[in-house]
Amino acid sequence: MKKFLQKKLKEQKGMTLIELLAVIVIIAIIAAIAIPAIGNIIDNSRVGAAKSDALNALSAATLYLADNPNETTVELSDLVTTSGNAYLDDAGTLDSFVYTVSSDTVIAVATPTGITVNFGSGTTGVSKAAISALPTNTSGAATGESAGISVTR
Repeated sequence: MKKFLQKKLKEQKGMTLIELLAVIVIIAIIAAIAIPAIGNIIDNSRVGAAKSDALNALSAATLYLADNPNETTVELSDLVTTSGNAYLDDAGTLDSFVYTVSSDTVIAVATPTGITVNFGSGTTGVSKAAISALPTNTSGAATGESAGISVTR
């Protein structure tokens, strides 16, 4: 029995070139499917981060207004301060943020890497409900424009 196994093992030389190429082709097909899917997941998480940053700034603006009831607008600089009274520890992806009390709307711009998210434009702001309703699986510049929110990649 031992001689039989040794004889069989001596005849075994390893994988042929065709078997090796088949494995490489299968790995390449799997990579071609996985890479775009992973890219979309990363983009969606960036849009989600911008959405969360806008909602956090809106909550911080509400706290700011509780302490300063005579204010009519709240800007990002009011929320992120170095004097110890910061309502936001970090602005995150937000570049600008203005909350108008009278209309209860927000105008903000967030720029996570490779993406720009505009919440409102010019003098037209968006509501908290519109920001909350923004899906994170957006796929283009026109997403959410009916609500005043645009995502540009």
